[in-house]
Amino acid sequence: MHTIRSLLWIGTGRGLAQSGLTEAPQLDVTWTPDFDAAEALPPVRFDGLLVEMVGTISTNQLDARLTRLERLVTRDLAVICVSEEREADCDALISLGVGAVFVPHSSQVGPGFMSELDATLEELWNRRKSIDRAPRPEKAASDAILAEGALAERRDRKSRSRNAPTTVSITAPIVRSEVMQRVFELVDLAAASPSTVLITGETGVGKEVIARALHARGERADAPFLGINCAAFPEQLLESELFGHRRGAFTGADRSKTGLFEAAGNGTLFLDEIAETSLGLQARLLRVLQEREIRAVGDTATRPIQCRIIAATNRVLAEEVRAGHFREDLFYRLNVFPIAVPPLRDRRADILPMARAFLQKHGPREHKSDCHLSLAAGHLLEAYRWPGNVRELENEILRALMIVSEGGLITPRQLSPKLTEILEPIAEGARTDETLREALDRVEGWLLRRALANQGGRKARTARRLGLTREGLYKKLKRLGIE
Repeated sequence: MHTIRSLLWIGTGRGLAQSGLTEAPQLDVTWTPDFDAAEALPPVRFDGLLVEMVGTISTNQLDARLTRLERLVTRDLAVICVSEEREADCDALISLGVGAVFVPHSSQVGPGFMSELDATLEELWNRRKSIDRAPRPEKAASDAILAEGALAERRDRKSRSRNAPTTVSITAPIVRSEVMQRVFELVDLAAASPSTVLITGETGVGKEVIARALHARGERADAPFLGINCAAFPEQLLESELFGHRRGAFTGADRSKTGLFEAAGNGTLFLDEIAETSLGLQARLLRVLQEREIRAVGDTATRPIQCRIIAATNRVLAEEVRAGHFREDLFYRLNVFPIAVPPLRDRRADILPMARAFLQKHGPREHKSDCHLSLAAGHLLEAYRWPGNVRELENEILRALMIVSEGGLITPRQLSPKLTEILEPIAEGARTDETLREALDRVEGWLLRRALANQGGRKARTARRLGLTREGLYKKLKRLGIE
């Protein structure tokens, strides 16, 4: 499809599945089972409307329903699909001003329906554009009134957004996938224990969010939660931040300072990126864990601490120990209760709930609290590998909010090229006569040709880039007929 990008489908989900429309990569289809659900949608604009007239809805009822849907799509871009039993209603439906009426050979929409609907919507869209390009003088005054009303409505909506709460904070991870449910079983167990917890996982998986959830579910929930990124400070400054210092302890120490171990009180201290600390500082941390006391920089007296310690790292500490970069005794002191947070690619059931939560969180701040994801955009979010994990997903939603218009539908056009590049090999639309194997071969062939071109045709480098052996690459090229 070249101009029709979004379609609102009202009717049976079975008809939508049989039509093949959901396989078109560049068409965003929003499905609702009935008019009531369609009227409850946010005020976004669709390029076309398809209504399956099932049940006992009359022509007059349809007229009233289409009028209420004018905020979503104009009725001359609407296609009505009726069963053979209601073929006599076609003239009455056309008199309502709808774009076209279809009467399939059966009560359900068949597989060949997609190409026919594609051509019909294209024709309606082009006709609509030609009408829009020829303004009628008698409508100028009413159009100006409508435009001013729409502008006032947008101003009012923006004003309400500014007066609304700034953000909706996400205080705990979205837990839909089985792997994250198991993680939270461990969180509940750890929350009931005073033991030190070590949280591991790739950068951006939400280790601090897990630490905060652990703190909130335990007996220390009413006490402070303090966190520090150990990689963000040079060694001397990090030592001062953690243990505190006395006045005159070093150049620039013009006053005494309480460290985080002491400031946390009976609460929790979260040490993020613990593997980035030096061996010397690791020795001091080991003593804290063993003796439960600290000594400030430049002081001679020790003070007991009561806080619970949660550490986190994106490295494999066992490997760091073997490499001599991390103290083995400190590793065992930290690894009392380990919790491994899986990467986002291993918990895909959480991706869309998280994306919607980020829309809810950041939408009011961007004055776009009524935006939502299209079906196609959601599929792309779920298919991407997310090397940056939850942090990357949040940044992607922020980027989309900056691009989309107020009250708009976030489609693949608002997503980053890294997410949408997979659409390129199937840009002409999915082929309904293809088997799954044939479709996968077509996409795989495109990916191989692109990789070869990027590596100047050098097969050994291409194989390494794709994570294949050279023999494996040759077999794929031969099977797909790629010279």
